Amino acid sequence: MRELLEETRVAMPGVQVLFAFLLAVPFQQRFTDLSELERDAYVVALLSAAAATALFVTPSAFHRLRFRRRDKAFLVALGNRMVIAGLAMLLVAMNSAVFVVTSFILDGRTPAVLAGTTTGVFVLLWFVLGLARGRAAGDD
Repeated sequence: MRELLEETRVAMPGVQVLFAFLLAVPFQQRFTDLSELERDAYVVALLSAAAATALFVTPSAFHRLRFRRRDKAFLVALGNRMVIAGLAMLLVAMNSAVFVVTSFILDGRTPAVLAGTTTGVFVLLWFVLGLARGRAAGDD
């Protein structure tokens, strides 16, 4: 439980800052200059950041509602799934934001290549590395 809480404390500030930034973007003067694709990517980023926030907060909300009801094993299992799903949503939000920003300042396919590259790096570091180690260690 303690490890889950500490891990969530690492991810939450990032998603909160990103979400706050995304909430402010439409009120900027040049937002109307975005293409339809850039706006779609922005909406994906915004909704993914909202979903990540919901997923990261779920274990705390569940704990408050189930406090002292001897449900800690379920809470830890649920929290683990929620944090992993939250990381996946954070990955989508961050890389969609990378696409929006880079497509606003760069031309051609470069924004898609950069967003794809950052997505690959995130997937590798956040998911593949841990899963590969688990496989090598003989974990289920």
